[in-house]
Amino acid sequence: VQLQASGGGLVQAGGSLKLSCAASGSIISINTMNWYRQAPGRQRELVATITYLGNTKYLDSVKGRFTISRDNAKNTGALQMNSLKPEDTAVYYCNADVRIMTGRLGNYWGQGTLVTVSS
Repeated sequence: VQLQASGGGLVQAGGSLKLSCAASGSIISINTMNWYRQAPGRQRELVATITYLGNTKYLDSVKGRFTISRDNAKNTGALQMNSLKPEDTAVYYCNADVRIMTGRLGNYWGQGTLVTVSS
């Protein structure tokens, strides 16, 4: 299973970016999908979570600004980020609990995508 994250870049404060995550491989289903971020010198933190049924949770600091979504048929996920702030600058990672063809449930990470918000 591979998770491919994309969509990062440089944006001015107040701007928007949309991150995407595409899962590929011998996938039966994807349970929870998550977006994490890690800023320089800080620990990785969970930004947003979405279950298979679409239930969502957000880090308090991004509530009302970020929206997580997914397409179960396409095994893809996304994170729409609006009203970006310099403190949102970080490497963002997609993460998912994936059930593969053998029946095993595993946790997988995508490569990071850098989001830089200038003031």
